[in-house]
Amino acid sequence: MDITLNNRPQFFDENRLTIAEILKLKKFSFKMLVIKVNGKLIRKNQYDAQEVFDGDNVQIIHLISGG
Repeated sequence: MDITLNNRPQFFDENRLTIAEILKLKKFSFKMLVIKVNGKLIRKNQYDAQEVFDGDNVQIIHLISGG
């Protein structure tokens, strides 16, 4: 499967993955994330159910706070 992940082409052997599986495969460990699939905001409680398909555009943005 070919997707665009954070504006870069990304290939996965699987035909479809969930957001949770992508986070695990790509080792995203930040607790505060904003995720959009094809421009649609995905809520944290949807990460296990939201599937990503070939050609999808996924944006994963981690939020950092500090002073």
